Amino acid sequence: MSGVNGVIYLSRAIVMKPLGRLLLAFSAILLAIGAWIHAAGFGRMSAGVAKSDLSPFLGKGFKVLWLQDSTIAIVLAIVFAVVALRAAAGSKPVIVLLALVPVVTAALTYYFIGNFFGGHIFLVAGIAAILGALLYPVTKLL
Repeated sequence: MSGVNGVIYLSRAIVMKPLGRLLLAFSAILLAIGAWIHAAGFGRMSAGVAKSDLSPFLGKGFKVLWLQDSTIAIVLAIVFAVVALRAAAGSKPVIVLLALVPVVTAALTYYFIGNFFGGHIFLVAGIAAILGALLYPVTKLL
């Protein structure tokens, strides 16, 4: 890349606005807490499934989906935390696409379960990440 006055710049710095970083960090913390709360309920859910009349296949599938939800939340938390700390690790379109996962999860939660705090956690975390992405910077030369 060429620079000013004959100086050659080999990389670009991405400087993210503090509010964007804060929103992504908030989303990461909220998703991590939600994942922890959800994973902590696995034992009670498993006991309930054992007492139910679900077929073994459906019972095991329910357990997989339960842990999958916690896993996805913690992976998103890690991604949003990394981008909050190092803006160059992500891009606006990728952050928005990833943030749609908790937003859609919240919508599905509200549709099938109704007013539930897990849906609120996902909705707030997703919106915070989307707002953080909207504040994602334009690349600047070093």
